[in-house]
Amino acid sequence: MQKRFEGRVALVTGAARGIGRATAAAFHAEGAVVALADRDEPGAAAAAKELGGAAFSVALDVAGERSVKAAVDQVIERAGRIDVLVNNAGITRDGTLLKMGEEAWDAVLDVNLKGTFLVGRACAAHMSARGSGVILNAASIVALHGNFGQSNYVASKAGVIGLTKVWARELGKKGVRVNCIAPGFIETDMTAAMPAEILTGMKGRTPLGRLGQAADVARAYVFLASDDASFIHGQVLGVDGGLVMGTG
Repeated sequence: MQKRFEGRVALVTGAARGIGRATAAAFHAEGAVVALADRDEPGAAAAAKELGGAAFSVALDVAGERSVKAAVDQVIERAGRIDVLVNNAGITRDGTLLKMGEEAWDAVLDVNLKGTFLVGRACAAHMSARGSGVILNAASIVALHGNFGQSNYVASKAGVIGLTKVWARELGKKGVRVNCIAPGFIETDMTAAMPAEILTGMKGRTPLGRLGQAADVARAYVFLASDDASFIHGQVLGVDGGLVMGTG
């Protein structure tokens, strides 16, 4: 059986670990040439080596315009094209409004929102010139409902949803589809470090009664990038186990 992404190239940011790493693996399993991009280039290189075959790593600081241009140019030079961008890179610096400093605000907005803009713009220019491509952005369920102690993160992810809607309007006629995914509570290195009672609370607010796996999100990215989703554009897909946000 032919794999869905044979002959195509996918660039995944924040691919050294977590959802990004699982997403890179999912595209690779479907036959794509995968560029794993991360500020932690050794981590991305280790992930690419684990995948083997048509996978390689790229050093990328999504918040730096020069770094973004160099990384995108490197992927195109090495693989010839970029068919799919998964704008996955993101960070948190949590704190309540009254305790959050400007540094924490700026750090999260720089990576999560500015980084999405910079990488998206660079890849959109390439895709538009070719007349085809898919851009998938990482939002979050908290962008739709808010979350205690995450003013910066929620604002950045709400901004990502806004970017997705604008880009869908601008790029659709150029042959580029744009969508985003809003994950709920997903098991990652970040959640693994949380206290047990917090994790129990997360599960309790999720109707399916469990945390999501990185592979759950990765499979959704693969679907949205595939020809099976060829008429899905400008949408926000929740991968959240039916999450009902509390008022916490």
